[in-house]
Amino acid sequence: MAGHLTWLWRYRNYIVIVLTPLLLLPLPIAIPTPEAKCGYVIILMALYWCTECIPLAVTALLPIILFPMMKIMASEQVCIQYLKDSNMLFIGGMLVAIAVEHWNLHKRIALQVLLLVGVKPSPLMIGFMGTTAFLSMWISNTASTAMMLPIANAVLQQLNDSEANAEERANELRAARDGLENQGFEMTDSTESKEVKLEDRRINMDVDNMRVADNKVPKGHSWSPEMAQQHRNKREEKYMNLTKGMSLCVCYAASIGGTATLTGTTPNVILMGQIDELFPENGGIINFASWFGFAFPNMVLMLAFAWLWLQFMFLGFNLKESFGCGGKSAGDKEAYQVIKDEYKKLGKMSFAEAIVLVIFILLVLLWFTREPGFIPGWATVLFNQNKVYVTDGTVAIFMSALFFCIPSKFPRCGRSSEDEPAPPLLTWETVHEKMPWNILLLLGGGFALAHGSELSGLSKWLGESLEPLQSIPPFAISILLCLMVAMFTECSSNTATTTLFLPILGAMATAIKIHPLYVMFPCTIAASLAFMLPVATPPNAIAFSYGNLRVMDMAKAGFVLNFLGVMTINIGINTWGTAMFNLNTFPSWANVTKVP
Repeated sequence: MAGHLTWLWRYRNYIVIVLTPLLLLPLPIAIPTPEAKCGYVIILMALYWCTECIPLAVTALLPIILFPMMKIMASEQVCIQYLKDSNMLFIGGMLVAIAVEHWNLHKRIALQVLLLVGVKPSPLMIGFMGTTAFLSMWISNTASTAMMLPIANAVLQQLNDSEANAEERANELRAARDGLENQGFEMTDSTESKEVKLEDRRINMDVDNMRVADNKVPKGHSWSPEMAQQHRNKREEKYMNLTKGMSLCVCYAASIGGTATLTGTTPNVILMGQIDELFPENGGIINFASWFGFAFPNMVLMLAFAWLWLQFMFLGFNLKESFGCGGKSAGDKEAYQVIKDEYKKLGKMSFAEAIVLVIFILLVLLWFTREPGFIPGWATVLFNQNKVYVTDGTVAIFMSALFFCIPSKFPRCGRSSEDEPAPPLLTWETVHEKMPWNILLLLGGGFALAHGSELSGLSKWLGESLEPLQSIPPFAISILLCLMVAMFTECSSNTATTTLFLPILGAMATAIKIHPLYVMFPCTIAASLAFMLPVATPPNAIAFSYGNLRVMDMAKAGFVLNFLGVMTINIGINTWGTAMFNLNTFPSWANVTKVP
């Protein structure tokens, strides 16, 4: 029996691949309508995505096979969904992120921030969280976590080693003091006795000062081997908790930081694409500036709550000790030197780094000023008078194309003609190696599902089925849906989660006459709140491998953060979000969905 179960477990993916479509087949056979056929495809893809029996990107290609075979959409209609403006925005954003990583600009920024905040526990945690969140706004969450965690571990290890060395020095001084006391009893010469007493007094002061500085024992108290072991254990426990807290703060900050910008994480781009797909007359309500205006304050609030919770769990609220009021100890100086040495290894900023930084800043400025909302943007004035020609995707591709046109070293005249010119800032080999091409297929699969749901009538049917929800207050609907999405994303990728939920949420919002963004925006951000399990996101898995964490440690910290995150998102959507997007009224563009 055990052998059969082992065999089934080993071949579970193949079993799921074969049995799932067969078990679901009665649905389109018993109800041969376009809605049921489209529902069959969505359920099948949802189960494949949740079980990951085949790669997520391959599952995203299933509409190309199933929609034409079930006569829901023609093949050319399906295929065109896989490369839209949102995909171009994603490609442009990733090219910038690859350039920043390739030239180590992200590491220079991170170390410079850490040099400013110092190495006391609480400021250090704030520094790591703020730096990781900022980097995750522009580069992948996984890359920012993978870069910051080794730095955090090196700093904490140095602090631990320095404190251990201080204890050893205290023990040696105590032994020297005891020897001098014994020697003093035997001496009769008054001059030698005075010298011994002076030396004894100096050593006593050194030992007492070290005790007080390290918060070990009150001044003047006796010191025993048992106390030494007790404080050694206490120190090891303190640094174990500090390591756990620092590892979690980095991976959580990466997930939170990715929500702040439109290109920070894939679900954000999916929301923009789904809004444009489901409500083509929305007037570009989601762009880089409008997303940042809502999501950045929300990110700051979530970071603050996350810091407070992790501080409480792993450091306590002894703020005097955590913030290190007073001077720096020798251990602090040595740990600070570790960061300083890492920064020195980078050397002076190179020409390539400077150009990448300039292009990055220009790209962000162009994104913000393209269509700021309160005044006409440069794109409106120059190109988009009567129709939207230039989008955030246009800007992203234009600026990222410069990486292939500018040399990585400043060209100088007078060099030998045999010298080869410097390679460009980015080569296609580097891009091909680091670009997550599978995400493009996932985005396209989501757009194909949304379009198929609209053409088949499934969206309309779902909307009518959800009309009884009109009796529930909108804020309660938003909170419940966010909690459901946050729990679902713990066991499924955030990309798959948003791809599945957003078309349904759009149909529901249209049916019960609430602003689509009122539920779609919070649920998109909630899809990034995967804090409880190591397998939920790559940053969690990296932190789990670095921080001597148990699953229960991450589950306890993440469970509370999930609720705090959901509450923060809903506070935002009901305050400044409502003012920004006029969410109290049902927009006219939400009545018009795409028709065949």
